[in-house]
Order: sequence, then C-alpha cells, then structure tokens
Amino acid sequence: MESATKNGCPRTWRVNNTQTIKAHTMAEKEFSLKKTAHIAGGLYLLLAITGAYSLMVVPSQIMVQGDAAATARNILANEFLFRTGIVSNLVSQSLFVFLVMVLYRLFKEVNEHQARLMVALVLVSVPIMFLVEAFKITALMVLKGDIVSTLAPEQMQDWAMMFMGARGNGIAVASIFWGLWLIPFGQLVYRSGFIPRFLGILLIAGGVGYVIEICASLRFPNYAAIVSQWTPLLYSTAEVLTILWLLIMGAKTNNNTLLISSLP
Repeated sequence: MESATKNGCPRTWRVNNTQTIKAHTMAEKEFSLKKTAHIAGGLYLLLAITGAYSLMVVPSQIMVQGDAAATARNILANEFLFRTGIVSNLVSQSLFVFLVMVLYRLFKEVNEHQARLMVALVLVSVPIMFLVEAFKITALMVLKGDIVSTLAPEQMQDWAMMFMGARGNGIAVASIFWGLWLIPFGQLVYRSGFIPRFLGILLIAGGVGYVIEICASLRFPNYAAIVSQWTPLLYSTAEVLTILWLLIMGAKTNNNTLLISSLP
C-alpha cells in the first residue's frame, strides 16, 4: 500500500498529473512560438512594402540616369512624393529594428550566437540608412535655396546631385549588410525545426547573392549588370517565401521542436 501511494496520493494520479502539466506547458510554448512567428511575418511584410516604396517606386519617378537637371526638376516638381519616400524609408528602418528583435526572440533558443550576429548586422545598416535620408533632405533644401540662396541654379543642381550621389553610395554600403544578415538568419531557419529547411537554404543563398551583387557593382562595375540579372530574383524569392510562411503558417512545431526551440 505504501509503494502505491505517497502523501495519500496514488502513484498513477501523480503520473497523470505530471503528464497533464507537461502537455499544458508544451501547448503554451507552441502558441507563443507561433504568435511570435506571425508577428515577425507581419513586421517583415510592412518592412518589404515601405522599403520597396522608398527604394524603388519613388526613385523610379524622380531619378533620371545621367541627367542631373531633369532629376532636380523632378524633385522640385514632385516634392510631396520625394518627402513621402523619405518618411517611408525612416519607417522601414524602424520596422527593421523591431523585426530583428522579434526574430531574435524567435530563434535565440536555436543558436544564441547566430541570433546575436543577425541582430548586430541589422543594427549596423540602420544608421547608414538614416544618414542616407539626411542626404536626401539636404539635397531638397539646397534645390529650394533654404541653405544657400545666392547660388546659381546650375550650382544648386550640382550640390544637390552631390548629396544624391552620396545617398546612392550609402545605400550601396548598407546593402552589403542587407545581404550579410540573411546568412545567419538562414542558418537559424535551417536549424530551427519549425520553419522548412529549404527556406533557410534560400535565405543563405540570397544573402550570398546580395553580397556578390554589391561587391560586383563596386569592384567590377562593367559586370554589375550581368550579375544583377539573377541575384535579385534569388534573394527576393527567399524573402517573399519566408514572409508568406511566417504570416500564414507561423511555426510548424512538434514535441522535439519545442524541446530545443522554446520561448520563455
């Protein structure tokens, strides 16, 4: 009788109670993991939208390759559009910080060293992009005569284009880190067990492609067009599929996954 009970509680009851507690704990961890993944997907989507608007949509309406005068006229004629691009990029970079912190929470139990590296690479790129927007604001102020009103129109255009050129160089530098952060991110996805491994492989490949594209444009500009024919498709596909997975599926968990990738 003593072997079957302890403190008046049957052994079978204690075993069942322990199993119930464990099951409840695992369910809570699963819910927390999926919720964090969905939040990351939402932030990633907003980042992609605001980033594409500021870095692709607005420049396509403003910038005229090889024609500084036309670019200057477009900036002044579409000042509101130009300013929305600035605001959109500031929002985008702020979202980038929130995104990587949520991803850190999602993956820190997978490999904390790689999760910290991922965060560090993102945090290096964000101040660069804030500086890029400062260059754009300065270019606008020069063209409007808010800084030096005594310059001739041609001189204003030259100064404004100098700042816009610095903007392009800043984006090139930041782009290196946009590629580098995908590599530890992809490694974490691959090792996580709750996101498909093929997405991790795509993210790593996309990150490498990103870095190759930027390095080619800086070191071998004559071959940059050739490289850029395939690299954008690579990293864009990787990031779009990752966003969709995080948004729709969240984290596909099982007991083994929860044991190695639990959230506090």
